Amino acid sequence: MLGNEHFAARPEDVGIESARLDAVFARAERDIEQGVLPGCQVAVARNGLIAGMRSFGSAIHGQGERAVGDDSLFCIFSCTKAVVAAAIWTLFEDNRLGLDEKVADIIPEFGTNGKEVITVEQVLLHTSGFPQAPFRRELWGDRGARLDAFSRWRLNWEPGTRFEYHPTSAHWVLAEIIHSRTGQDFREYIRERITVPMGLPELFVGLPDEQLSRYAKVEWVGDETEPPGGWGEVTPEAVRNFANPETIHAGIPGAGGVASAADLAMFYQVLLNGGETRDGARVLKAETIEFALQVRNRLPDRVFKVPANRGLSIIVAGDDDQSFMRGFGRVASPRAFGHGGAGGQIGWGDPETGISVGYVTNGFVDWMTVGRRTTAISSLAASCAEPAAVAPV
Repeated sequence: MLGNEHFAARPEDVGIESARLDAVFARAERDIEQGVLPGCQVAVARNGLIAGMRSFGSAIHGQGERAVGDDSLFCIFSCTKAVVAAAIWTLFEDNRLGLDEKVADIIPEFGTNGKEVITVEQVLLHTSGFPQAPFRRELWGDRGARLDAFSRWRLNWEPGTRFEYHPTSAHWVLAEIIHSRTGQDFREYIRERITVPMGLPELFVGLPDEQLSRYAKVEWVGDETEPPGGWGEVTPEAVRNFANPETIHAGIPGAGGVASAADLAMFYQVLLNGGETRDGARVLKAETIEFALQVRNRLPDRVFKVPANRGLSIIVAGDDDQSFMRGFGRVASPRAFGHGGAGGQIGWGDPETGISVGYVTNGFVDWMTVGRRTTAISSLAASCAEPAAVAPV
């Protein structure tokens, strides 16, 4: 749990209006009061500090149920992709990796079945052509099995010709790139190079066994209406697997991070501050972050038909009035960036206002309810800055 030094004494001390922050909290609590979700947390940050955080409802922690507290940890699902992305960005910064490199030149086992043409950039942009490539759950902790799976994967379409979200497959490849270029397990590298230097030792990719008692187990609590375009990998059965210790211990690089809402909000504070923590520790260079945030993929999403607006494994809100479709609500600036999660987890930062937000829940409901909640909380959070604190867009 983040210490008091990470929290502002008053929201106004970091240019956040208390009444607007309370509106964020009230919207998050509403889903608990109405029985939509079992539990959740939400946090808003600015100027390197948490302006406010609240925890609501209950969850199964370890073997028993208790109230969700600020010490509770949640699976952040695809918000994990941004954390893995930051680790990949360090490889660009350190001249260990190039965007135009062929993945097969880094991972020879990958260069089969037409995949030898795929570049690092295409993997980061979800244009690489293997969106549903399988990797069985029981093998997640076995690097040899991962390499063997890569050799068997086949393309669904020609790399670079379309955008289709790769829920987990692309990030298993990124995890192996990290291992190949650093000699470290991706979870270890992320911890040593990103989360601990950021002052976020409890933002985990691979939850240690000693933290299991704090983990709010995932529950599917809504109906099981299939979303437009089908389930893909995010089936009710797959989601329920995230209640298993083995699953969250594996630290699935595309979906298995574990954190509090405050950790998630503070992760983006470091990126908003040009890669530097409030106390002056340098994690990334500002120019590296700018490089990573350049929108390189505007191909349309196959389900909702809106441009992907993707940087390097990160989403940018954009100025086309479709930012709410990308998880940023209707108020954040076009420069806001982040990555949400399948259960409605929210993580983004806005360079125009300096605001970042983290929202996590242990409850999965239908896709329409998730979309409405994400739009509402993101919009309210983006509105929290006091008028004089908001830079012109």
